[in-house]
Amino acid sequence: MTNENEQITRIELNGKEIILIGTAHVSKQSAELVKKIIENEQPDTVCIELDKQRYDSIVEGNKWKDTDIFQIIKEKKASLLLMNLAISSFQKRMAAQFDIKPGQEMIQGIESANEIGAELVLADRNIQITFSRIWGNIGMKGKMMLLTQVLAGVFSKESITEEELEKMKTQDAIDSVLSEFTESFPKLKTPLIDERDQYLAEKIKRAPGEKIVAVLGAAHVPGIKQELHKDHNLQTLTKVPPKSKAPKVIGWVIPFAIIGLIAYTFVTNPMAGWQQIMSWLLWNGGFSALGAIIALGHPLAILTAFIAAPITSLNPLMAAGWFAGFVQALVKKPHVSDFEALADDVHTLKGFWSNKVTRILLIIILANLGSSIGTIVAGTDILRVFFNNL
Repeated sequence: MTNENEQITRIELNGKEIILIGTAHVSKQSAELVKKIIENEQPDTVCIELDKQRYDSIVEGNKWKDTDIFQIIKEKKASLLLMNLAISSFQKRMAAQFDIKPGQEMIQGIESANEIGAELVLADRNIQITFSRIWGNIGMKGKMMLLTQVLAGVFSKESITEEELEKMKTQDAIDSVLSEFTESFPKLKTPLIDERDQYLAEKIKRAPGEKIVAVLGAAHVPGIKQELHKDHNLQTLTKVPPKSKAPKVIGWVIPFAIIGLIAYTFVTNPMAGWQQIMSWLLWNGGFSALGAIIALGHPLAILTAFIAAPITSLNPLMAAGWFAGFVQALVKKPHVSDFEALADDVHTLKGFWSNKVTRILLIIILANLGSSIGTIVAGTDILRVFFNNL
């Protein structure tokens, strides 16, 4: 193994020559270096630190913006869209402040591979799998902190200092957005950095040809140099951790308890039973509808939240916000222009509420939050009536 300079590492492994280029994701010089190395070395394969989704967003440009919002909701990609918004907002601020284009070195790697006829390998793990493995390791408190940090990143107007920029030159977009979060949860380094080092190393080793150039974020190079000499199971690294059964059990216990309390009260005192039913309907539906109102939802979406919440709160497999969001998307379907405006709109609260895409996300989140609050309030009132009639 030899280091020509701080950015280039050559490794001889199993009859292959592997050239690792440690790039700065927000540096123009890195893109120039990638172009130079690939043209000079003429490798059989070029590996880049992208997965299929991020690759598609680069080479197909605005194609993802044509995606029907119904498909995003149906495929449960709302959280991924929110993370993409955070990363997009963060990168747009960098581009505006420092006149740079994040990820330019990966684009250059793609273009240079095509120019010399080299095979292109997408070597990074699927971003959704990485987020899923992070999500399963942080608990309820961590999930709330993560969502808060993501939203804070979307709305932040703070300028990025030169010192922060230099630090980001050794991180990729995912690492940059979650860097502060990993300080609070050190164990997240495993799915975010270590596992990706292992995955990247295995994909590079398996790449076809005798000469391979890998375009990587500088932060991953030290780990990959070690992991290249080990064998890794890609199936294990891409396995989504099973969800905890506790939330599911609690999710079913609460509705059964509510139904049981109402049924018992109804048998002993029908008038009190009707009072409990009305409390459940009004509090649950009312708070969910209020959430949709705050999100400036269409009247039909607000009505849907009101009707759906008392029912969905008794079934953990459903959520009022999803129904309200579907109705909002149906009557106020986003156009391509709404997706195109996302990068600009998410910088302000006004833009976040006015854009048809983000308004749907707000309706989903706030209607669900309202339904949860309504469940607590109505449940407390049902218990009060129950004990008053013992």
